[in-house]
Amino acid sequence: MEPQSQNLKTAPFLTLGRFHISEDYGFLLPNPLRELPGHYSPWMEIANRLPQLIESRQLRAQVNEMPLLNCQFLTGYREWRLARLVLSFITMGYVWQDGETQPKEILPRNLALPFVEVSRNLGLPPILVHSDLVLANWATRNPGGPLEIRNLDTIISFPGGESLRGFILVTVLVEKAAVPGIKALVQAVNAILQSSPDSLLQALQRLRVSIQDITGALGQMHERKSRAVFTSWELPPCPAIFLSADFLHRMRDYMPPSHRAFIEEICVAPSLRTHVMSSGNGRLLTAYNQCVESLAALRTYHLALVTKYLITAASRAKAQRTSHLPRPPQALEERGTGGTAVVSFLKSVRDKTLETRLHPSG
Repeated sequence: MEPQSQNLKTAPFLTLGRFHISEDYGFLLPNPLRELPGHYSPWMEIANRLPQLIESRQLRAQVNEMPLLNCQFLTGYREWRLARLVLSFITMGYVWQDGETQPKEILPRNLALPFVEVSRNLGLPPILVHSDLVLANWATRNPGGPLEIRNLDTIISFPGGESLRGFILVTVLVEKAAVPGIKALVQAVNAILQSSPDSLLQALQRLRVSIQDITGALGQMHERKSRAVFTSWELPPCPAIFLSADFLHRMRDYMPPSHRAFIEEICVAPSLRTHVMSSGNGRLLTAYNQCVESLAALRTYHLALVTKYLITAASRAKAQRTSHLPRPPQALEERGTGGTAVVSFLKSVRDKTLETRLHPSG
């Protein structure tokens, strides 16, 4: 149940508005709601106490007593997104309350039915995804203040305290840093369609700066996690998705439909690399290569973060595990101390990025 959009095939050029992407916030949901109507207070009461309920192993008992609520009283896109955020977090907590060794395989009707209905209305699979964990899970402490980490807070969270909160909010800032890059992509596609080399050069220069800003925003992960003690709840619940070579394509299935349509539209647009290569324009070639190199540097930095905060953290959590903490995700444990499959995949993505560089002819 996304906002209505015009026929995507009829517009001659790309615009963000066609895909419900904000000019100010990009893929982030602008100004997410923090409260649902009173009818849904049983959901909100559990969601707001989720960390404590999981840590005390009381969540399943609380959910089992929850009334079965009808989604008919949800109005407006932001209410549906908040309902999904709340239900996806409750569902993940319900399944994994006792850790990976004792997951719950069947959800109670009072949780499963509304979660499936909300998910169908939004065109998303019934599982916690990035659009829940990050894109719809942020709020400003001071609405008039800047969008920086000290003025941000999560709406719903899991156990993990400041470490998990930092992970989510740094990712929010990464999404915000990507906004100029998203606009630059649109400008680049339109510049090719309009045969405007000057506009394309400007778009590539803006894209490079945005990629570098993304890397800078990602660097705040170190600051937020420098004193962290990791448990399995602080590791994102889906590390295993990195282990498949077709992950970068399959991840589209976990995006809101309009965001997925934007990615697919970019993919079918005229090839930027081919256009630059055939243009004979040295300035475009240089600007293009600078974008590729900046993207490769971002992937290298991301690889270092994954190694430090997933692979190494999982090993540390395993070594320091106490009886009251669940185990680190088995997907990381099974692949050795180096997390070979995860690291190899991310390295291959980085290396394939570098292979797209162009070389001057002659």
